[in-house]
Parts: sequence; structure tokens; C-alpha cells
Amino acid sequence: MAHEHNHEQGHHHGPAVLTSVNRALIIGAILNAAYVVVEFGMGFYYDSLALIADAGHNLSDVAGLLLSLLAFRLARVRQTPSFTYGYRKSTVLASLTNAVILLVTIGAILWESIQRFRHPEPVEGLPVAWVAGLGILVNATSALLFFRDKNHDLNIKGAYLHLAADAVVSLGVVIAGIVINYTGWVWLDPVIGLVVAAVILGSTWQLLNDSLRLSLDGVPSNIDLDDVLTDLRAVTGVQDVHHVHVWAMSTSENALTAHLVLAPDLTDTQVSALKHDARHRLEHRNISHATLETETKEECEAEEC
Repeated sequence: MAHEHNHEQGHHHGPAVLTSVNRALIIGAILNAAYVVVEFGMGFYYDSLALIADAGHNLSDVAGLLLSLLAFRLARVRQTPSFTYGYRKSTVLASLTNAVILLVTIGAILWESIQRFRHPEPVEGLPVAWVAGLGILVNATSALLFFRDKNHDLNIKGAYLHLAADAVVSLGVVIAGIVINYTGWVWLDPVIGLVVAAVILGSTWQLLNDSLRLSLDGVPSNIDLDDVLTDLRAVTGVQDVHHVHVWAMSTSENALTAHLVLAPDLTDTQVSALKHDARHRLEHRNISHATLETETKEECEAEEC
């Protein structure tokens, strides 16, 4: 019974979910790319930092959506002798790259906002408000495309949060444009730029943290290792659990390896049943791929495991 292995491989995304996500990524990227062109053009024409900053944010979202689309396509590529997990990890790299792009965007916005405070420039408020109003429509529509699947994957969640935040930011730009039109407070333009930067940072920080954790094969944030150990030890016939490792194969699929110390004199049928129970419990903990090694207490002590 020693060194018996079992491999259970599951896929969190079914074909219907993948099709829905791919369609949402493509539509979202097209909508936002078109809006970025309009917003950049109007931002430069009316010399509005708020519009340019928001366009930069939307451009980073377009890049993120395209990276996520590429990653989901790569994740479906079959495994090879050189890449035994396939290219699933590319979804993690896409998420990390998206976070880094957003941080660079924050730096650019902060720099330009500081320059505008030092050298204020006149801004036409109503055109800014109209363009930003279009942004609310585009971003809200794009965010709704990901609402249903936002809890299934880190990249989908990131896209949803960024687009929803963009809609809120665009609302702020609309309000600022109206106020500037009636008061002439041009300093509101760089202030909104700073607000945009703060919103981006708030929505990006957790994404960056989660992406780094998964890139370093840390335990995914949605998994409590203590709960996993408790569940495995609760399986009938399991006396102890050790050598437990949990990591992410992609932004939606998690893997585990563990040694299960079994009660003595279990039959093959009983061992098979307890493994089935263990895998079932792990699936409820968002772990779809489990490699379980079984051993008795005596064998474990002999091997100093």
C-alpha cells in the first residue's frame, strides 16, 4: 500500500464558460479600444488631463483584456513532454503583467497631475463631461459582460473590477467637467487625475498581491490550508496528513500533493473509498487536481517522513 499514487485532474471552466469568457473578452476589448481612441483624441483636443488619464487607464484595460484572452487560449493547449501542465500558468503571468501595466499607468498619471498643479491650463468642462459620460456607458456595459463569471477566475475578476472602477471614475470626470464649466475651477482637472490614480491603485493592489502569490506557487488566497488539513484528517481511515503542498496551476485551477497516513489493515476497497472521499472534500475547497500518496504509520516511521 505504500507509495500508491492517485491523480485527479479537473477543469474548473466548462466549454460553455470558456466560450462566454472568450466572447466577453473580445467584445470588451473592442468596445474599450474604440473608446480609448475617442477619449485620447478629445483629451488632447480639449487639453484635459482627466480625459487623458482616464484614456490611459482604459488603454491598460484593453491590454489586460487582450492578455487575458491570449492566456485563456494558451491554457487550452494540450500538455507536452516539455510542459506537462500545458500553458495554464500563462493565465497567472497575464494577471501579473496586467497589474504591472496598471502600476506604470499610475506613475504616469501622478507625474502629469503634479505638472498640471504647477502649471494650470484652461479646460472646457462640458465636452469633457460628454466624453466621460460615454465612458460610463462603455465601461458599465463591458463590466456586465464579466459579472456572471467574475468569481470563477482571477483574470475575469480583475477585468470586472477594473471596468467597474472605470465606470465610477468616468462618473467623477463627468461631475468635474460640469463643475469646471460653471465655476472655472481648472484645478479640478488634475485633482480628478489623482483620483483616477488612487482608484486604479486600489483595484490593482489586491490583483498584484494575488498574482505574485500565484507566480511564486504560494497557497491561493481563496484556500485555507488549515481547513484543507482538517478535511483530510476527517476522512475515515486517515490517521494523519503531512507533506502537504498546494499551488495554482492557473488562475482558476489549483493542485495539491499530500501524504495520507492510513489506519492499518485497510482493504483495497476501503483505500479506494477514502481516496474518493478525500478528492470530493478537496473539490469543495477549490482543489481540482490532487496527487495523494498513502502509507501506514509503520512505513512512515521507517522512512522518517
